[in-house]
Amino acid sequence: MKSHTNKENKYDYDLVVIGGGPAGMTAAIYAQRANLKTVIIEKYAAGGKIIKTSEIENYPGYDYILGRELSEKMKKQVEKLQVGFISDEVTKIRDSKDHKVKKVILASDEFYTAKGVIIATGTLERKIGAVGEEEYANRGVSYCAVCDGALFKNKIITVVGGGYAACEEALYLTRFTNKVNLIHRRDQFRADDKTVNKVKNNKNINLITDHVVLQVLGTADKKKIGKLEIQNVKTKKNTEIATDALFPYIGSDPVTKFVKDLDICDSNGYIIVNDKCQTKIPGLYAAGDVIAKNLRQIVTAVNDGAIAAQYLINFIDNLNE
Repeated sequence: MKSHTNKENKYDYDLVVIGGGPAGMTAAIYAQRANLKTVIIEKYAAGGKIIKTSEIENYPGYDYILGRELSEKMKKQVEKLQVGFISDEVTKIRDSKDHKVKKVILASDEFYTAKGVIIATGTLERKIGAVGEEEYANRGVSYCAVCDGALFKNKIITVVGGGYAACEEALYLTRFTNKVNLIHRRDQFRADDKTVNKVKNNKNINLITDHVVLQVLGTADKKKIGKLEIQNVKTKKNTEIATDALFPYIGSDPVTKFVKDLDICDSNGYIIVNDKCQTKIPGLYAAGDVIAKNLRQIVTAVNDGAIAAQYLINFIDNLNE
């Protein structure tokens, strides 16, 4: 195996992985095993969205596993290989003219240099845009049922959305209460038939279709959520429903603000890559939910991470020739 060194430049790392979800951790595993000095920079917690996922039943090797458990298994494997973890936010990436040095600049004003970078920052949940949504964040409004569902035991909980995540989290929340509302702006759901049927047949889930949330209203003391103002999209009639919690699950947006000036994203903000997970900038790769593709699952993120790392290993080998 070639030595991953370069006599002309001094680097902090061979590879910087931005994002510690399944794609980022997989890339780090492959790179570190190929003797690349690798570090993961993660703003939040290792695991990405899977730590917010209650139950996983479609990941090969496990009939059933909790999201946090799968995340922890991945993290332990990465740590066993002695991959570094830095808790910070990346604000910019700068590339040298010969593409041999990448500078990764952090919110803390520190920076690291590397021969290559893999972006695996994933996506963040969208807000529904209702009046009062931000005001009552952490006071009843939450974007993580796994994190906060237990806080509302025997309370009224409302989920907003019509996709797989919304349906799965509504089902999960029935562990804590028999009063779960599921609001969707249409009467058809985007989840698979099996999941939708589970929701429709669950006596603890109250379906409110053809409605949107207009406003989050607080209790008399304004300390927490008390009710929601909702609107029928067909009749335009407004009504109010009581709730103690609101969990929006209406989709996500890619975390790519820090690379907007690199012109590597499509019109929706997702990073454009080729079949090698390489952007148009040599030595800059991307993997996982952050890239432009049709299917975003844990297994596809892991796939992307392995591909990106392997081709970046080849790229770095060629720097030394």
